[in-house]
This record gives sequence, structure tokens and C-alpha cells, in this order.
Amino acid sequence: MALEAPPPPPIQSKTKFQLNRRFAASAAGFLRPDSQQRAARFPSSPFSVQKTSYRTPSPILSAAVKEQKAGAVTESESKPVRIVALVGQGTLSPLKATPWEEVMLHTAKRLKWVDEGYEMLVFTDDICQSGNENAVNFMRELRRADILVIVSVTNQDSVNWIQTKSENVGNIICFDSSPNLSNKLGGSYIHKETKGNIFGKIFDTSQSKDSESVEVVQTVSQAWDRHNTDDIRFCLLVIINAYIRPVPILKNLRSKGLSTLSCMAKNCGPQILNCLLDPNCRKALQCLNQCSPVDQVCNYRCIASYESPNLEAFSLCVLQKNNCLGLDAKIPDKPYVPPMFKFQGKDLCHETAEDLFVGWLGSLNWSWRVVAGQNPAYDQFPCQYQLFYRGKARGSFWYEPVFQVRTLEGKMVWRRRKYRVKRSKIPGTFNFSVLDNGVISNEFWTVVDVPDDLSWGLFYYSGAARAAGQCYTGAVLVSPDGAYPNNMHKGRLAAALEKCGIKEWELYTVNNSSCLNPPLGIPEGSSLHSVIQVKNQTGISMVGLADA
Repeated sequence: MALEAPPPPPIQSKTKFQLNRRFAASAAGFLRPDSQQRAARFPSSPFSVQKTSYRTPSPILSAAVKEQKAGAVTESESKPVRIVALVGQGTLSPLKATPWEEVMLHTAKRLKWVDEGYEMLVFTDDICQSGNENAVNFMRELRRADILVIVSVTNQDSVNWIQTKSENVGNIICFDSSPNLSNKLGGSYIHKETKGNIFGKIFDTSQSKDSESVEVVQTVSQAWDRHNTDDIRFCLLVIINAYIRPVPILKNLRSKGLSTLSCMAKNCGPQILNCLLDPNCRKALQCLNQCSPVDQVCNYRCIASYESPNLEAFSLCVLQKNNCLGLDAKIPDKPYVPPMFKFQGKDLCHETAEDLFVGWLGSLNWSWRVVAGQNPAYDQFPCQYQLFYRGKARGSFWYEPVFQVRTLEGKMVWRRRKYRVKRSKIPGTFNFSVLDNGVISNEFWTVVDVPDDLSWGLFYYSGAARAAGQCYTGAVLVSPDGAYPNNMHKGRLAAALEKCGIKEWELYTVNNSSCLNPPLGIPEGSSLHSVIQVKNQTGISMVGLADA
């Protein structure tokens, strides 16, 4: 594999991007004995389980220099970013065998949530053999495209046609396609040495002349291999950020380079020393440093395997208290997801909405069990239990998720977090906050739908960990026993997911097959339902509103 990486176009301002959801991995880089010889890496928070964000490795000094060079907004940043996607006719994706055409059309919609100026049109490669209006439209869009994305195109006639028609496109990326198709970044072709059919597996970066282009290739290839909708969108954002114009959610995650080291040395010396002297904390940092920057499961398994108070203190000092990375993030406001407005024929009120969260707790030892979820960083972990309850203090409400993680030693361990929950303005919407091992995350939750018999529920969330520079979205499908809703609810569930902008094929199914001895229970003196009466679970239908 060989890559001769091109320089980004000189006429456009660009931003160095550094993306990872794990800050602790960076500490491992510069706390190692050889840290003077290896560049430190600066991912973000090590403990934000639900978050999804990424980083490309980069030297501190380079990041610091490029930080100074980041210029003002250019005129090109106000223009639309035009993307043309060409997919193989009838080809299926690894996302539950969903057609690639459907996946890319959905990706085009999700790009709009990041920036309304991102426009992606999707075509199938059968237009290459036709002379109809679709082919004319494709050629018109191709002539003004900033990026051509080719997915699962192997037909040789289509390949030949693309090769002759796409010469003027500055950025071409090919996924799961014929090795005869060429990739291009910043106007220069990527040279291949070995054959392959996935973008990131056909390149060797050893002869690159531009480290940032190497990082683009590595980051895009690793993200694509994860095959989920978050990472497919992320691949396109990386290309946009590096070669078209800065992407704000990536720009906000840039390393501050030498200023970060200075901040840590000045404010967090004891926490760094304590971490180094603590075997578990030290192992956690070393483990995180070995993970791929985009491998969320690897990162979290390191943390779950070696959690310690010293690691929490380290993150609390470096990120939350002193913000040594100088990062910021806001809770995403797109897509807007409206809450359900009626339950059992009555308008939804705050008390009833809270009761829907409390769910089956009291009749069962938990409120809900998670059936499936959309966020690839968190919702795939096994045996997820939800505990919602009212606290002792007047008006207090709490959420405690309990879930399993397989450690690096192969053991299954239980983890538990505690969120404070406050009502938002509209019944069925809530503000959650948690100090998650040293980093505060704020989230906005919505009760999207719960049937009258409480047989299942769908909860949507969006959130941000400001000090970690991360923002994220997701949704969880829940039921009393962790089983998928039956076919009778199929249409209603699909409609609820559509309100969230989520397709059912995006969901990760939670493994609920071996969930022995979960650490459940709620504090003594807590209370449960206020309006809804849940009698028992001899029949799920035995749910009703308490008498006024």
C-alpha cells in the first residue's frame, strides 16, 4: 500500500481537526517515559459513554502552529458544499442489508443537521448506461461537485464511464468499489500499491509528503470500517473539513498544543502524579493510548477495565475544572423531536411524563430494559437497565443506568451512572446532567412515544460535554423485559423512529441473554409513580391512571 498525499488547496482556509472522545489517551502519550520523543495526542473526555466523536493523531507543536494559522472565515465558507454520491444499483450495505441507495439518502438528510449548506444528491450507477434525464442531471451536478462519493460500484462499464466523466472533481472517495477507480484528495490522485475495495485499505501512508492528508485517509478508513450512519456521515465531514471549509463541530475539537501542556503542568500536577502512581490509572492511560482514535468500544473497555478514583480526579482537573484543552460544545438542536402529547386519552403533563420514565419500577426491580439504541458508542453494550425515581427532596428526580461491559481480561463487569433530571418547558421533555467520572455532560431527553399499556417506549436524547468538546445524539428503545415489541406495534414504532430521524436499520440490538445479578436498587425513601398506577406484571395491560 502506498500513498502520495496531496496538499490541501492553498486558496481555502482550513482547520486542523483533532477528534476523539477519550482525553485520557492523550495523557498516556505525554506521561510515558518516551514522551519527549513521541508526540502527545489530545483526545477528549475519557468517560462520556454516550458520546460519539473522533480524533486524528497529530504532533503537539504542529497543532499549536496550525492553531495560529487558522484564519478568518473566507467567502467560500458561506457557499454550499456540493456532494454527489453514486452507488451501485441494487447493492446492499452491511447495515442489516439495507440498500446502499437508502443509506446514502438518509446520510444526505443527516448532513443537513450539521449544516444546511451541505447538499448531497444520490444517484445509482445504472444512469451510466442511460441517456435519460437522470443522466443529464447527474452530469450537471458532477460538474459543480466538491466531492464525488462512490459506493459499491463494481460494474466495469460504470467504472469506465466514471473515469472519463469525473476528471474535474477535486475530491473523489471510493468505498467498497472496483480497485480500478481512483481516489483523489485536494485535486491530487491517491496512488495505490495494493488492490482492495475499501477506501482505507488500499493505501500505504509511508511515502506521504503531507501528514494531514495521511490523517485524513487513516481517519476516514477507520471510520468507514465501523459501518454505522454516524461514521458514514463523519467520513464526509472529515473530507469537507480538510479540503473544502472548516466544519465547526470538528474545528472546536482542535488541540491547543503547548498551551495544553502548560495548563496541565500548572494546575494538575498532583493529579497527574497520583495517576502515574496508581496501577489501575496508569494501565487505563496506557490501554487508551493503544486504542484506535475512532474505536469507541476499545476506549470504553479500557476505562471499564481500569476505572479508579485517581483517573476520575485526573479528568476532573484537566478537563472540567481547568479546561486545559480549551474546548466547547453545544447540545445539538437538530433534528427537533417533538414529545408525545397524549397518554391514555389525556393530555400529557409533567407528572405523567415522569411516571412514564419510572415505568415498571415497583412492579419490577427496574423501570425499563433497553432493547436497542442508535448511538454506536453506548447503546450497543449488553444488559442495560434503566432506573428512574423521585428523590427525597421536593421535586427531585433521578436516572441511573446500569449496564455491562466486557473487560480486557474477558470479565463481564457492571457499571452504573447517576443523572439529575429536571423538567423542561414542554411536558415530555427533560434536562439531564451527570458528572461522569470527572466530566459533566448535559443532555436533553424527549419521551417520544409510550403505548397506553407501557409495553415499550422510545426515548430520544441529545447532549454535550462542553469541557470535552463533544456533542452527540441517540435514542433508546425500551420494554419491560428487554424483548422487541411485537409486530402489532411495528407501524407505531416506525412512526416514532421517524420523528427522531432514525431508521430501524440504524438500531443496535442489545444483548440481554446473560444478565445475572445486576446492581439494581434505589435509595431508601425514594418514591415512584405520581399519576400512573402500575399494579403488577401478571399482565402488561394492567396499567392505568390513578384515581384523582
